[in-house]
Amino acid sequence: MSGHSADAAPRHPTLEMVPLGGLGEFGLNCLAASYADTLIVIDAGSMFPEPELLGIDLIVPDFTYLARRDAKHRALVLTHGHEDHIGAVPYLVRSFGGPIYGTPLTLALVGAKLAEHGIEPGDRLRPIHPRDRIAVGDLTLEFLRVTHSTPDCVSVALHSPVGTILHSGDFKVDQTPPDGRHFDFHRFAELGAEGVLAMFSDSTNIELPGVTGSELSVIPAFEEIFASTRGKLVVTAFATSVYRLQILVDLASRFGRKVAFIGRGMVETSQLAQRLGYLSVPPGLAVRDADVKALPPLQVLCLVTGSQGEPMSALSRIAIDDHRHVRLGPGDVVVFSAREIPGRERQIDRVVNHLARRGAEIVNQQTKHVHVSGHGSEEELKLLLSLVRPRCFLPIHGTFRQRARHARVGERLARSVPGSMDVLVAENGDVLHFDAGGCRVAGRVPSGRVLIDGAGVTGLGDEILRDRRHLAEDGLIVPVLAINKQTGAVEGVPEVITRGIVVPQGDEQPFRDLSRLIADIVDSASVEERTDYGIMRDKLGVELRRFFRKRVGQRPLVLPVIMEI
Repeated sequence: MSGHSADAAPRHPTLEMVPLGGLGEFGLNCLAASYADTLIVIDAGSMFPEPELLGIDLIVPDFTYLARRDAKHRALVLTHGHEDHIGAVPYLVRSFGGPIYGTPLTLALVGAKLAEHGIEPGDRLRPIHPRDRIAVGDLTLEFLRVTHSTPDCVSVALHSPVGTILHSGDFKVDQTPPDGRHFDFHRFAELGAEGVLAMFSDSTNIELPGVTGSELSVIPAFEEIFASTRGKLVVTAFATSVYRLQILVDLASRFGRKVAFIGRGMVETSQLAQRLGYLSVPPGLAVRDADVKALPPLQVLCLVTGSQGEPMSALSRIAIDDHRHVRLGPGDVVVFSAREIPGRERQIDRVVNHLARRGAEIVNQQTKHVHVSGHGSEEELKLLLSLVRPRCFLPIHGTFRQRARHARVGERLARSVPGSMDVLVAENGDVLHFDAGGCRVAGRVPSGRVLIDGAGVTGLGDEILRDRRHLAEDGLIVPVLAINKQTGAVEGVPEVITRGIVVPQGDEQPFRDLSRLIADIVDSASVEERTDYGIMRDKLGVELRRFFRKRVGQRPLVLPVIMEI
């Protein structure tokens, strides 16, 4: 794949762009652009943790580069309101000043997220609309309407002194968008005719041939499900899939079912979307979750969170019969109207098995057309490239496999259209310089993932994850002993607390020997060692691990508790 050399002589003026996430994974989408004293960040997304990241609730990008980059003018620009584009905003805005630009629905979702984290944005949230142009320092932002699986989505054209950079955001070409707001082909073509220096384009569905299809294409399958279901109908989808929610609300009205929005995310998003006019629910159609059990099953539609098997979601609680108001049984139908995010298969399968135990019928996109992607397939991605005809093309969003395939499509297209187009497969942390000569990789900056545990804003280090894996695999030993501060003698009998230690059935001798072993370890130490907490803790840890390795073949985590009396 072509591109200018990374060690080419620097030229000025230069626009610097650095992808901080979204290149190599599904999620964490974040791209920084800087020119002179202006710094703009496009999207700040999060992603679900993999199962091996024990106790981790969320992953966000490493924003070290932004913290170190001096800039007089700053702005955060959001292309749309999905979590993989706005989920990390609360972890960025405390240290990154300036306005936050987005469409009304996107900013409403961000505002709710900031409030949840106790962040008051003041006047920083600035609504924009397609075709708006906003000046930020030396750069000008232009917003172009695109179609996706949620309303109010935009691409961003970044007009700079060295040329125009286009960021596609997430998109597909929906010829029949539910809200009637069409993809802005005309403006994309105009930009292409004027000349685009570089385009960063979504690669998520590049491996799918043809076109993705309209959001409305799921209606026939859902009509069949509504007509044939005699019990409760439960549909789980992403709460931000507002188009899908509208389709289901309309069908519920047609088939005489009341609608219950269940799960915090579903309730909050549906209320926001109704307030802003993106979701229309006829009067009297919506009911509270507490009303579900009083209604005949044939008259119930529950729209619930939990399509990715999240343990504390509404669907997970319903699946284990732990929800206060919704119970499932034979005759009820549960529909998964969302794609499986890579890495979440095991969690989703667990929920599906619990639902099956309740006697419910499970429907997903493998059995019926109940989900359509919001990302363009190969022909749609080709269409955008053909319209824009950038000098430099950089695939983003997805694993290396997807981006490499998108790059090959771009190279084939470059051979068939007039003018040259350089194609570059960048990685997170690459420093990309754009100037009159094109694009080149000029170096690397810190990038990667920050692991969030609970509501904290501090990322966890690798050592914490190592400890958690250690605990999961080999268990825990907590020896508790009291040592006389004056004499160094052990007072009383040491107590040993164990968790997760496996010994052969009927062989409890290792546990009975522990107290004597601890006393022997202390007796063998000098008075100075006994009265030094650090030395004694390390000594006990080494000996107890050695003991368990020899006796039961395990290396438990040892955390001595030594009290001085």
